[in-house]
Amino acid sequence: MKRLGTLDHNFEHAFRALLDEARETTIRVDAAVAAIIESVRTRGDEALCDYTEQFDRVALTPATLAVTEAEIAAAVAEIPQPLMAALDLAAGRIEAFHRAQRPIDIQMHDDAGLTMGMRWTPLDSVGLYVPGGKAAYPSSVLMNALPARVAGVGRIAMCVPTPGGVLNPLVLAAAHRAGVTEIFRVGGAQAIAAMAYGTATIAPVDRIVGPGNAYVAEAKRQVYGRVGIDGVAGPSEVVILADAANNPRHVAIDLLAQAEHDEVAQSILITDDPGFADAVAAAVTAELPKLARHAIAGASWRDHGAIITVQSWDEAAELTNRLAPEHLQIMLADPHAVFAKIRHAGSVFLGRFTPEALGDYVAGPNHVLPTGRTARFASGLSTFDFLKRTTWIDADEAALRQIGPAGALLAAAEGLQAHQMSLEIRLGR
Repeated sequence: MKRLGTLDHNFEHAFRALLDEARETTIRVDAAVAAIIESVRTRGDEALCDYTEQFDRVALTPATLAVTEAEIAAAVAEIPQPLMAALDLAAGRIEAFHRAQRPIDIQMHDDAGLTMGMRWTPLDSVGLYVPGGKAAYPSSVLMNALPARVAGVGRIAMCVPTPGGVLNPLVLAAAHRAGVTEIFRVGGAQAIAAMAYGTATIAPVDRIVGPGNAYVAEAKRQVYGRVGIDGVAGPSEVVILADAANNPRHVAIDLLAQAEHDEVAQSILITDDPGFADAVAAAVTAELPKLARHAIAGASWRDHGAIITVQSWDEAAELTNRLAPEHLQIMLADPHAVFAKIRHAGSVFLGRFTPEALGDYVAGPNHVLPTGRTARFASGLSTFDFLKRTTWIDADEAALRQIGPAGALLAAAEGLQAHQMSLEIRLGR
């Protein structure tokens, strides 16, 4: 874990090194992924079955690629009632927050006599990728599928790997609750290729969303343009702004909650109190061995964790803007005052009783967020990601006569004669 202080003589150099730290995988998988995509394009279901047997140790046929309704019903039936109630609570809150995002169509009439507008329409189909490796994330199913359903997407297909043939019941229950219409037991780059190009069993989609490993991320890069994607997610991260009025153990556990995701996740504490920094560091050391995923969290904290001591919260806000974190917790008496100065963060959690984990599951806003400092220019997943904007114009002859001559002049200036004629012929020229 790195310790930095803004009064250190080499602070700027050390902070820049923290900003430039490469946590994404350096393994080159582009050629391997391209070969997988081409195989799925040419061999279809046969390739999917071959790769599933090779990577997931599951022998499938085209007829068994899809998870059946009976399997889904059986999975839902075995979920304990309190857990199902928790899933339903989360789904309802996520659904409500994303329904509130639904935009309205616009229409305006101007002085020249034109009527113009913009209409929102949903995508026809969406593909959802759900990881099945180190952990299963039913919450990710809800966060990706529910905004699509709220937007009005008619077909939501989901691909989930099933290593050893094991289906996670809660993942299936989440998909059922979120309105997923098709589920396929396929993972990796081959799943992305199938959703992008289609096979005899899996029809192609218009947009692919959801996290995955390096192969999945590279596959999404390579099929972009054929389909839309939500982005290429990197390792998860949190920045916590906390003063000495906080319980050090609470802050330590919040830091570890991020670290336990992955060995390359990053947790950063920014505080104005060196003594509190020491107390949190000690609390992390004490709590770490208690975690089931202590090896993962320990590697993350050791290699990528940091504690930064600042002189003021204005200074902390500016450092946060430079970090542009995926998650930001502001654990201060007046968190809104500092929040007002934050320009770049994927999602912000205000106060001492709003841990980031609340947003991961049940608060309502989406937990699919920009990573790797991309919050400088990107936003989290929302209902808007499953809608398209179509603008329209309605002009009569009088309106064309008002503004058409200016358009003809501009077309002529650009040397586009047919554009010019298209306007002038209607003006009787």
